[in-house]
Amino acid sequence: MKSMSFSNKFFVNPVRLLAPMEGLTDPLMRQILTQIASDLGRPYDWSVSEFIRITQHVLPAHVFYKYVPELNDDAKTASGTPIHVQLLGSEAQLMAENATYAAELGAPAIDINFGCPAKTVNSHRGGSVLLDEPETMYQIISAVRQAVPAHIPVSAKIRLGYTDTSQMDDIRGAIVASGADWLTIHARTKTQGYKPPAYWDKIQSFNALDIPVIANGEIWTAAQANDCMTQAGTPHLMLGRGAVTRPDLVAQVDNDTENSTDSVENTATLLWQDLIAHQIRFLEGAAKNDVVLVGRYKQWLGMLTKGYAEAQIVWEGIKREKNKAVIISALQASVQE
Repeated sequence: MKSMSFSNKFFVNPVRLLAPMEGLTDPLMRQILTQIASDLGRPYDWSVSEFIRITQHVLPAHVFYKYVPELNDDAKTASGTPIHVQLLGSEAQLMAENATYAAELGAPAIDINFGCPAKTVNSHRGGSVLLDEPETMYQIISAVRQAVPAHIPVSAKIRLGYTDTSQMDDIRGAIVASGADWLTIHARTKTQGYKPPAYWDKIQSFNALDIPVIANGEIWTAAQANDCMTQAGTPHLMLGRGAVTRPDLVAQVDNDTENSTDSVENTATLLWQDLIAHQIRFLEGAAKNDVVLVGRYKQWLGMLTKGYAEAQIVWEGIKREKNKAVIISALQASVQE
């Protein structure tokens, strides 16, 4: 049972969240992106970890610390952004036991993943496939909510459905009956994947629930953020790939909202030269080895090409490069030309 209204504590103002993205917003990327947002004066209200897969038993502490090393530092990034722990699984009691342990390790909140579209995850009855089982969703959320201490919020992240939106009414019913403290909705079905557009207007019907609703999906610009909030009928946003492509997006969204009557388009708040130091810090971060780190960086640089023309130039020069020092030199040279 909930002993307090988390909407009063967590949603006093419109929230801006950094999305959990498997293989993308890992601890290193979270550190970088939350630091940039903080430096720009609009820190994320919180971020959610990549999902931790729950299958057969209560996971040992080292697994939680691997996915969420911030648990060693009051569950916050170096810039002070709280990290909520996301779990993914289909067995209600096992999910509850792991959520309880995560809370004991210092998780400030538990988020439950019903949105992952990955075939491997879905084939093992996890993520978005459970959107076709609203009763299972209810059992999982309610078991976690009952098991976790009352002062720890429990949230859920969903899509609009699995193959289609025919289960939306039952999904809403499962969410409201389960005791979830808030809900994040990626405005596409699993079948729609990440293909544009996102159907933000379909989030509207969830606002009838007496809990905060956070909109997510296909938000690449401040203008799209405003359209999303208008169509979804909620001021709360979770930013995903757009925040990786333009690390200043979170600040741009609020700047655009505050100046919505202005006819002049907002200029970038983070220039390429200002992003160089953060990219180098990423390349100097912790990883299993340099091969992994360079591969992860190239993934990010490839996404940055959609937000920065300079990134495309660097990409063309280093896309086959494996030496980290050479890549850092190329980055430094990109602002000297």
